[in-house]
Amino acid sequence: MFRSPPGLAWLLLLVGVGASLFLTPASGESGRSLQSDFPKLDLSRSAIKLREIESGGVPRDGIAAILVPSFLPAREISDLASTEPVISLEGDCGAVAFPYRVLIWHEIVHHNHCGTPVAVTFCPLCNASMVFDRRVDGETLSFGTTGRLRKSDLIMYDHQTESFWQQFTGEAIVGDWTGKQLTALPARIESFEKFNEVNPEGKVLVPPKWGRNKYGRNPYDGYDSMRTPLLYKGRMPRGIAPLARVVRVGDRAWSLKLVRKKGPIETTDGLRIEWSPGQNSMLDRSKIAKGRDIGNVRVTRDGANVAYSVDFAFAFRAFYPEGTLVK
Repeated sequence: MFRSPPGLAWLLLLVGVGASLFLTPASGESGRSLQSDFPKLDLSRSAIKLREIESGGVPRDGIAAILVPSFLPAREISDLASTEPVISLEGDCGAVAFPYRVLIWHEIVHHNHCGTPVAVTFCPLCNASMVFDRRVDGETLSFGTTGRLRKSDLIMYDHQTESFWQQFTGEAIVGDWTGKQLTALPARIESFEKFNEVNPEGKVLVPPKWGRNKYGRNPYDGYDSMRTPLLYKGRMPRGIAPLARVVRVGDRAWSLKLVRKKGPIETTDGLRIEWSPGQNSMLDRSKIAKGRDIGNVRVTRDGANVAYSVDFAFAFRAFYPEGTLVK
């Protein structure tokens, strides 16, 4: 039995699910329960064993994705601390920032960025942040949250076929789209202050008017100080704490501790990984703006942004068991 942080139990009560569900690891779901909740899902097509799919303790869309986002100019944002983390996108049409104070409550945000339909995603339990192009084989998909997890990571579903997609990798794992891969797009994970420095005319995602969440609060209070991850039953990584952060690019990762101590790190294939102070952990204190400083990470190649994420070590090893992890 493992301890769930107080904020997490409170989140469960908020969505109307008994907190006792989080006191023991979830059990694999049956095909019948999946088919009941997702009638269009083709269970005959799967890249995984269905028993790997587990309940996250919330129902389908219990964590509501933002399909129609609203933005304000950065200069009009007054409630976002300078050190709070955001995911930012840049392009010919300008720059936009997606604060984690919103992402932590909604996990998926749709946007049309400079003509590209994207999904900005965040899984708090794995600390995984990925931006995907929503186009697959010429079709534009939209996504919601299944309420299910695999290896403690968010499983998304598309509204068109109800196929299941792994947020950590962008791969379709069950349903019509099985085997297809979403394209990960370059983005930056940085403080609001750093976003403003580079993009003074940028725009910032604001909470939806229908939202009822306490934006700015962290419902997973103390999670990244726990010894073991929630709702994960796989092997733990060797030589590094399961909830230590790693910088992931494809199937390679570098511990944040290493990047902070010895950076900038430059690889033979042209990657440059840099660290600088001034960004709060969104999973530390109950108020995100009070979280400890874990710093900013930027990954580039020839000066251009590269698709990357800053994840927990257990999740990287779970999804890339043969991947390279430099500690």
